[in-house]
Amino acid sequence: MEKKICFVVMGFGKKKDPATNRTIDLDATYKKIIRPAVELAKCKCIRADEIVESSIIDKSMYALLYRADIVIADISTYNPNAIYELGVRHSLRPYSTIIIKEDEGNIPFDISHNRMVSYKHLGNEISDQEAKKCVQQLKRLIESVIEYPETDSPLYTYIPTMQKPSISDEEIESIVRRLKENEESVYALTENAKILMAKSDFCGAEKIWGKLCAKVENEKYYTQQQALCRYKSEHPTKRKALTDALGIMGKIENQTDTETLGILGAINKRLWEEMKDPSYLEAAIDAYKKGWSLHKDYYTGENYANCLMMQEKILEGDLSTHAKVEARLTFEEVVKIILASLEEDERLGKSFSVNSCTKSRFFHFLLG
Repeated sequence: MEKKICFVVMGFGKKKDPATNRTIDLDATYKKIIRPAVELAKCKCIRADEIVESSIIDKSMYALLYRADIVIADISTYNPNAIYELGVRHSLRPYSTIIIKEDEGNIPFDISHNRMVSYKHLGNEISDQEAKKCVQQLKRLIESVIEYPETDSPLYTYIPTMQKPSISDEEIESIVRRLKENEESVYALTENAKILMAKSDFCGAEKIWGKLCAKVENEKYYTQQQALCRYKSEHPTKRKALTDALGIMGKIENQTDTETLGILGAINKRLWEEMKDPSYLEAAIDAYKKGWSLHKDYYTGENYANCLMMQEKILEGDLSTHAKVEARLTFEEVVKIILASLEEDERLGKSFSVNSCTKSRFFHFLLG
C-alpha cells in the first residue's frame, strides 16, 4: 500500500520572529520534530524546499496543497509564505490540516481554534527532551487526523455548503511524481552543504550555497551561508575571500536581522584585523550596534563591545574614553542577559542555550 503524503509548509533556515525578536532555526524543528513524527506515522514527508526545479516550484506546491493527504503548517516566526499556503490549503480541503508553532510566538485569531501542536524552541536548537515529547504528540495527531477526519478549515466550518474543488488525478499525479526520490532537491543540497561545513570544507559548501541562491531567489538564508563560507574558506587569500564575502552580503536588501548583521560585523571585523583600515572597524561596530540595539542579542552585544575596545586603542581623548565607557556598559548589560538565560534554563530544567565559551568570557569579565 502506497504511503500517504504529508506536505510540510514552513520557513527554512534561521528566521526572526517579529513578535519576540528571537531568531529561530526552523530546520531544527523540521529535522527533530516534524520529519520524525511523519515517518513514525508511516507517511511520506515532503517539505516545500524538497521541490528541485525552480520552474515547477509554484505548480508543484499548489498540486501538493491539493493532493496531500495531510498538510502540516508551521507558522512560527509568522512566515508569510507558510501562512499564505495554509490559507490555500484551507480553501482546497475541508480537513486533514495540522498547525504547529513555537510556543512563544503569537497565532492569528482566525486559526487559533484549530488543532495545534506547540513546541519550545531554544533558538538555535530544540532540547532532546522537548523533541521526544513533541514527536509523539504530533505522531498521534497525524494518526488521528487520518483515521478520524474532521473539518478543520475555517472556510468549510463557517460555510458548510462549500464544495471542494475537483482536479483530475492524472494532472495531480504527473506533478507529484516528479518530486519523488529527487536527490537534487533543495533540502538535499542544504544538508550536503551543512555536512561540508561541519568538515570545514568551506569551498565545497560555498558552491552549494551559491547553487541554492540561484535556485531559490530572494532567500537571504542561502546568501548569508554563502558569504559565511566564502570568508571562512580564505581562498585564494584571506583578504580576497573577505572582500568577496562582503560583496555577497550586499545582495541582501533588508539588513536588519541578527544573522545578517552578525555576519556583516564578522566580515568587517576580520577585514580590519587584516588591513588595519579604520573604516572596516567602524562598519563592524555599526553592524553589531544595530543588531544589539534592535534585538538585544547577546552575540552582537558581545562583539559590539569587543570592537569598541579595539577602537578605544586607536582613538584619542574623549573619543577613546567614550568607546571604553560604551564597551563597559554594553558588557554589563550583556552579562545580565546571560545570567537571566542561565536562571531560566535551570528553572525549566533545560540545557543551557548560551554556549559555554561565551559564558566563560563573561564570567571572566565579571571577575576582573
